[in-house]
Amino acid sequence: MSTNAERRRTAIVVGTGAGGAIMARELQKKYQVTILEAGKDFKPFPLPVNKMAGLRRTGLFLDERMIRLLLPNMLVEKTPDMVMVRGIGVGGTTTLATGNAVRYDGALREMGIDLDAQFDALYRELPITTEHRQKWTQTTKDMFAIFERMGLDPVVTPKFLNAEKCAGCGHCAIGCPTDAKWDTRSLVSEALSMGAELIRGCRVTDLEISGGEVKGVHTVHSGKKETFRADLVILAAGGLGTPVILEKSGISCSRTLFVDPVLCVAGPLPGLGQDRQLLMPFISQQDGYILSPYMDYLSFFFNKDWRLPMKDLASIMIKLADEEKGGTDGRKIDKTMTPLDQERMKCAVEQSREILEQIGVPKEQQFLGTLNAGHPGGMLPLTAAEKDTLHHPSLPGNLYVADATLLPKAMGNPPILTIMALAKKIAEIL
Repeated sequence: MSTNAERRRTAIVVGTGAGGAIMARELQKKYQVTILEAGKDFKPFPLPVNKMAGLRRTGLFLDERMIRLLLPNMLVEKTPDMVMVRGIGVGGTTTLATGNAVRYDGALREMGIDLDAQFDALYRELPITTEHRQKWTQTTKDMFAIFERMGLDPVVTPKFLNAEKCAGCGHCAIGCPTDAKWDTRSLVSEALSMGAELIRGCRVTDLEISGGEVKGVHTVHSGKKETFRADLVILAAGGLGTPVILEKSGISCSRTLFVDPVLCVAGPLPGLGQDRQLLMPFISQQDGYILSPYMDYLSFFFNKDWRLPMKDLASIMIKLADEEKGGTDGRKIDKTMTPLDQERMKCAVEQSREILEQIGVPKEQQFLGTLNAGHPGGMLPLTAAEKDTLHHPSLPGNLYVADATLLPKAMGNPPILTIMALAKKIAEIL
C-alpha cells in the first residue's frame, strides 16, 4: 500500500491548444495529468470548397456564426465591430490556424523573460520549416516578387509543416487533408501515451478556492456538474476562455483585451488560382501590422462582395496589433477598434490596395472582407515583477495560467510558437 509521500502529485490542465497541450506533455513527466477539453475531436471541412461555393447563392449563409454547420470546431461570436473566431475541440485553435511558427517575444524579452532555450527546444522537437518555398505556385512567387519590388521586405513564413506532404490545396485553416500541417493534437497524443487522461466535452465553469489554493475545478461534463481535484491546476482555455473562468472564481482580470484584428483586401483576377496555395506563405512586417497573401473563408462564404469563384480572387491579409482595451464576461465580448486602430488599419488598407494594383487588380474593382479576429489575449498580463516565476500575484499558489492571457501586448503576428515557448518555461518552473 503506497503512503501519501509516495503518491504521485496530480495536475489538471484546462485546454488542449498551444499552451495546454505543451503543459500536459511536459507535466506528465512528473505529475499525473488530467486534461479537460470543452470540445470534442477536430473534424476538418468535409468537401472541396468549390463544391460548397454554390450554396452561397441560396442565401442560407446569412450569419458568420453559421460557419459551425461547415466547421463544428470553429466557434464564432460577434461584436458591433468584428467577428471573433476561436477553435473549440482537441487541438484548440491550432487546428484552424494556418500553421505559422513565428517567434515574436520582444515584449516578453523587454521584461526580462528569456525564452531562448525554450524556442531552441521547440525548433528541435517540432516540424518547423521554411522549405515549403519549393512548393509555391507561380502566383505565390509573383506576389513575393511584387512585395520585394515595393520595398516591403517579405520573409518566408516558418511553418509547422511536413513540406513533402503538402498538397497545396489551400485548406490550411479548415483541416489539412494530407496531415502535412502540424497542430497540438500531436502533443496531446504524446501526453496520453505517457499516461495522461483526456476528458472531452468537459467545460470548466469556475474554480473552488480556499486558503489561498485551488481545491477543485467545477465543470459541466455530459450535461452534469462534476468537480475535479488535483494538486496543481493550469488554465489554458484561451484568451477569451481563461479570463471568464478566473472572473467567475473571484479573480479579477484587467480590461486589456487585444484580439489582432484581421481584414482582407481583395479583388477579381480571373484564373489567378490563389486558392490553391499555402495560406500565408510569406509575411511582411510593417509598423503595427503584417501583410500576407491569404484567402479568407469567412468572407468567401458570408460576405456578399466575395461572390466570385475562389480561383478568380486575389486577396491580401492585414493583421493588426490593436490597442489593449476591452474585455469579456462570458456573455458578451466588449471590444471595439480605437481611433489609433482605425488609423493604422486605414494605412494598411491603402498599402494593400497598392499591392493588388501591382498584381493586376484595378483599385476601382477592389473590395474589403469581413473584419474578424482570432488571437485574443492580454487580460492577465505578466509584468517584470513576475519574470522569474511567470505566476501572476493575483493567482492562488497552485494555479497557473499558460496561454495568451499572460501576454503583455498585442502581437499583430501569429502567436502559437511564442505561447508554446512561454508555456514550456512555465512547465519547467513547475
